This record gives sequence, structure tokens and C-alpha cells, in this order.
Amino acid sequence: MSRLRAAALAVGCAAAALTLTATTAHAAPGDTQNVCSSQLTPTGWVDVQWWNDLSCSSTFSPNKKQIKDIAGLPVGTTLTVCSSTYQPAGWVQLSSFYNSSCRYSAVPSLNNNAWQIKRVS
Repeated sequence: MSRLRAAALAVGCAAAALTLTATTAHAAPGDTQNVCSSQLTPTGWVDVQWWNDLSCSSTFSPNKKQIKDIAGLPVGTTLTVCSSTYQPAGWVQLSSFYNSSCRYSAVPSLNNNAWQIKRVS
């Protein structure tokens, strides 16, 4: 019985791992997804917008974000992204500014919260 239980646990863990990676595994460069703020932005993706949504059970405000897949975008591509994630490798920051779509904190502020970035490698 313990072998059957161990096999079922292994299959369940494998299925859970596939479910967690399936949301970003088949995305094409430049694709976007809307996710709750509790979900970490995966490597190769950046935050591009934040807002409030009742579908996310978090009381954090704002609690939903749009993320963009930047892996595979051509050299020379320029994007406006929220500074709520790290600046991606291979990209340089051209400017920093305030963008109302990138207000990712419940505390109102007009401080710079967005970057214009350019792919250099």
C-alpha cells in the first residue's frame, strides 16, 4: 500500500509542477497575461500594469497585474515597464518616470515607478 501511495504522490507532484509552469511555458515573445499580485513574475517577464480586481482574493490594493513575456524579443526593442520587478538582463534603462498604470503600492505616490528599457543583447 505504501508503494501505491508513494506513486500517487509522485504523480500528483508532477501534475502540480506542470500546472505551475504551464501558464508561461507556451507564451510567445510579447505575449501578456493577467495574474493576481500574489503570483511572482517569472524570469523573462516584466510587470506592465497594475489594478484592482475582485477575482483576486487578496485585500492588497492593487491586487492584479499584467505581465509581458520579453524573452526572445529582438535587440533594439523598447518597452515601458513597471519598476515593480527587477530590470531584466540584456536590457538597459533609458529613463525613469511616473506612470499611473504602474501604481503597485496602496500608498499613493508620484515617485518614479516605471522605466523605459531597451534590449541590447
